[in-house]
Amino acid sequence: MKGRKYAVYSLVTTLLEEAALVAVVLWILPQYDIHLPDWILIVIMLAYASCAYITYRLGRKALDKRAHASPEAGNRGKVVTPLMPKGYIRVGGELWQASSTTSYKIDPGEEVVILSKQGLTLLVEPVKQHNTQDYRQG
Repeated sequence: MKGRKYAVYSLVTTLLEEAALVAVVLWILPQYDIHLPDWILIVIMLAYASCAYITYRLGRKALDKRAHASPEAGNRGKVVTPLMPKGYIRVGGELWQASSTTSYKIDPGEEVVILSKQGLTLLVEPVKQHNTQDYRQG
């Protein structure tokens, strides 16, 4: 049912916006001696309808996306913004705020491992450092 409500909402809002566009071009602009040919109005409306359809499809895809559980310790992610010590990482296609446990900067593109989670912030360290510590413990 959620999908049907979204479709109706999208259709109604698009029709209202297009009606406002028609009102502006046909009634308001002529009051200021601005006259546009009808074919320009049709082109503008088709372009707007195409844009509305594309945004509908993208929004629909986002609404249909299944919610993921929060990443657990041991999962890996890629750094998106420099971690010095805070920044953002991508885990499973989602962007998460992260804080590094190291004292040096971790550059974008580096892989990190999740150690724990504090609220919505993930505590991470570089994979190469994590592997070294595992080797020393083993």
